Formats: sequence, structure tokens, C-alpha cells
Amino acid sequence: MVVNGMSLKGVLLVMTLVSNMFLTRKSVTSSPICPNGAVNCQISTSDLFERAVQLSHYIHSLSSQIFNEFDEQYAQGRGFIMKSINTCHTSSLNTPEDKEQAQQIHHDDLLNLVLRVLRSWNDPLGHLVSEVQDIKEAPGTILWKAVEIEEQTKQLLEGMENIVQRIHPGELGNEVYSLWSGPPAVPMADENTRLFAFYNLLHCLRRDSHKIDNYLKVLKCSLMQGISC
Repeated sequence: MVVNGMSLKGVLLVMTLVSNMFLTRKSVTSSPICPNGAVNCQISTSDLFERAVQLSHYIHSLSSQIFNEFDEQYAQGRGFIMKSINTCHTSSLNTPEDKEQAQQIHHDDLLNLVLRVLRSWNDPLGHLVSEVQDIKEAPGTILWKAVEIEEQTKQLLEGMENIVQRIHPGELGNEVYSLWSGPPAVPMADENTRLFAFYNLLHCLRRDSHKIDNYLKVLKCSLMQGISC
């Protein structure tokens, strides 16, 4: 059945996407980190940092959920986890593995590292949203979470750029970190390779979102007075 040029399956998928995003936004604050935009942001730096920490935790939670859903439905028995070790596009960045290591880095360097990692995910997240629509029988929850992660990562990057500009006026770099070389050239018939490429991207997203979550918690404690750690 076709409705206005869209298959019934497509209509149902869009309805699921909208419905789930609405329900999630009711329970989690995912509005812009600066409601008036980065230029006219009137939120205090401490409140802005608190929002950034909450948003990064939300993004990591969604990243873990989407990885677990995909792993359960598509990756079982394929040995993907053994292939995905050290194959993330951000592996060339020297990033602390946990909070303890992050605490050993000067806060200026850690702030810059957060920006680099967030910027390096611009293109991969766009590809992620596009690619999930081509995966056979992919649950609607995977699609809406991919869309939400992309949108909220952009909001988090905007918020962190605002924070860096406030702490060090005029020192915000505009470098575009294109660490990602793009999706692998995979024949359409090679479904197993395509699924692994998607799995690996989700694995890396979960890893990096966890690191960002840890880094921001460390930065909040070291830079912001009066905020509980």
C-alpha cells in the first residue's frame, strides 16, 4: 500500500520516529543548550556547564541503547566485537581512557580535546542517520535514536564552544577535524560487511560518548565553583 508516494511501512516508521522522540523529550530535557542561540546565550557559565554535562550523559545513554539494540538484533554470532578493536576513526587522538587519566590533563587541553572529538563526529553521525534507513527491518527505535544523537551532539558542541569562548575569549579554534575517512566501499550484496561497518561505528560512538561524559564531569569539578561533583 502506498500513501502519498510513501509505502505503508515508511508511514509507520515516520509515525514511530515522531512518537518516540516526543515521549523521550518529555522525560529528558533535550532542548537547545542555549535557547537564544550561542551568540545571545544568557545562561551563566556554571549553568551552561551543568546542561552540557546532563546532555553528554543523555547522548551516552542513547549511544549505549542503540548499540545494544543493534548488537542483539544483527551482530550475534558474527564475531564483530573481535574485529572492532582499535578501529575507531578517533583512535589517532591521544584520549584519556577514564576519569582518573583525564584528571591528569590540564583543563585547557581537556577542553580542546572535547571539541576535537565532538567535531570529528559531525560527518559520521550524518552517515549513521542515512545508513540506518537502508538496513533491512531495522527497528524504528534505532532510527529515532540515531537522529536524536546527531541533533543533540550538535547542541553539545555549540554549548562547549560557547563555554570555551567564555573561559578563553578569542581562543576558540575553527578547525574542522575530518578524522573520518568516510564509509567503506561495500558492494550492496555484501550485507555482512555493511552490518559490521555499522556495528563498528556504533561501537566507536558508544566509546567516545562515554569518554566525553567523563571528561565533562572532570572539567565541571575543576573549573566550576559551587557545582556539586
